[in-house]
Amino acid sequence: MTTISDPHVPAVAAEPIEPRLLDRDASRSRLSVVVGVGLTLFAVLNATAAIYLYRGIAELRTVEGRLEELGAFEQRIVARLDTVNNGFQSRFERLDSQLQGRFNEINGNIARLEQDLPPTDGAGTSSVSEPVAATSTVAEASSSTEVAAEPTIIDAPRPPKRRVATAPPAPNPGYQRTETPDGKVYYRKIN
Repeated sequence: MTTISDPHVPAVAAEPIEPRLLDRDASRSRLSVVVGVGLTLFAVLNATAAIYLYRGIAELRTVEGRLEELGAFEQRIVARLDTVNNGFQSRFERLDSQLQGRFNEINGNIARLEQDLPPTDGAGTSSVSEPVAATSTVAEASSSTEVAAEPTIIDAPRPPKRRVATAPPAPNPGYQRTETPDGKVYYRKIN
């Protein structure tokens, strides 16, 4: 093999060709820097996670507080509904008892009227002597100091007065009234 040598190039000594990457002191300081940066990064990540976790816990506590308020609100609503329900129920019961009392009163009045009605003969006309007897018993009851056990005609309630129907208003001249054979009434506007 041929060797070419250049006189201007310094000669290389015959040392081992393995490169020295780092010397011992430099490698220790670089290792400590890398470990320090890694630990700092880990601490920052832990702090960030702790902040987000704290915020989540605070929001969770807020939601729990609102849910507790919602439970109290629900209890207040239920109590008010029960109060309203009880009020309506008592009103309905009172109305029912009043209606029942009035129905009983009406039934009693009808029974008294049926007892006080004069007997009718077969043709459906009443005998004339009965009203005179009823009037004489009323006169006797009013003259005596004893109160009769049976109700008299004076005690019976009077039938309600019948209302006289008023005439319907005059028809409007702008409309024509048509009545069909089945009883329906139609109005048609006259143009």
